[in-house]
Amino acid sequence: MERRILKISFNKSGRGTYTPKLALPITFTDKMGISFEDREIDVFFDEDKKEIIIKKHIF
Repeated sequence: MERRILKISFNKSGRGTYTPKLALPITFTDKMGISFEDREIDVFFDEDKKEIIIKKHIF
């Protein structure tokens, strides 16, 4: 398992609200088979563990 420490960006909208965004390393997305054409993912949030889990969406 590879670990990276990343920072979340907070972009401010015209209405004054913030949207958090996370940029994933290209090496991670390449290894997951995520590309421009096939880029749907499933994101899960485990509230008890305070974990975000990202998986490639499989149809």
